[in-house]
Amino acid sequence: MTKRNLKFYLKDKLTAKELKFAPSSFDVVGDILIFSEFPKELVKKEKIIGSIILQNYHHIKTVLKKTKKYSGKFRTPKLKVIAGENRKETICKENDVFIKLDAEKVYFSPRMSSERKRISQLIKPNESVLVMFSGAGVYPLVIAKNSKCREIYGIEINPIAHKYALENSKKNKLENKIKLFLGDVKKIMPNLNKKFDRILMPLPKGGEYFLGLALKFIKKNGIIHFYDFEHEDELYKAGEKVKKSCEKPKRKFKILKTAKCGQYSPRFYRVCVDFLVY
Repeated sequence: MTKRNLKFYLKDKLTAKELKFAPSSFDVVGDILIFSEFPKELVKKEKIIGSIILQNYHHIKTVLKKTKKYSGKFRTPKLKVIAGENRKETICKENDVFIKLDAEKVYFSPRMSSERKRISQLIKPNESVLVMFSGAGVYPLVIAKNSKCREIYGIEINPIAHKYALENSKKNKLENKIKLFLGDVKKIMPNLNKKFDRILMPLPKGGEYFLGLALKFIKKNGIIHFYDFEHEDELYKAGEKVKKSCEKPKRKFKILKTAKCGQYSPRFYRVCVDFLVY
């Protein structure tokens, strides 16, 4: 955000002891700054810290802190406004598309920006792509804007995220390339009556339970991108989940790459297994 970090601006506002706990990790989504892990030692100083951020990072209009981790049916966080405008909706720009969303009601990770770009660069001209769990439409938008695919289908069960996806698709003038569906992938996919060249599975947690479904709707020689969370010493487990899912329907596969795409917590990473299905 700036050459000077937050500690620099807080040095006259906190004691030397408090300064040791000053948060250095946060996410920025549009004009909102979000603390995922706000130190309990500084709870009484959170308003001061928020005020200092607004004074020195002029593009930030709201400061939030996570009070509850990703949870519930839609894997969304609970956020508290600690400074600035009383809102959780924002518009951010990523990979040449604009994305409007509510940071509390829609699952979104700005740390996945480079991963979304990576996927878009892998897509060959004229591919038919499916994004399971498409959220506010970020993957479909980035792919539609940065590749020469023929079409992109997105399925999302969270009605609020789906509403944003429809709006984002229209605002970015990509609605002719993107087809969005609201509902459970287990119910929607069989009704689409088609198979895909490439399927993405960016589910925050538990994606392995949907691998069998993805295998039913991938074309021969198609590619699936399976996302998973694993400890840094056990990244291989993501590949084992792919292997296990392919054994039951007796599908031949080849793992093309296992990519780290962001740290989830200390020593835990989000990984993507790119695999070809014969």
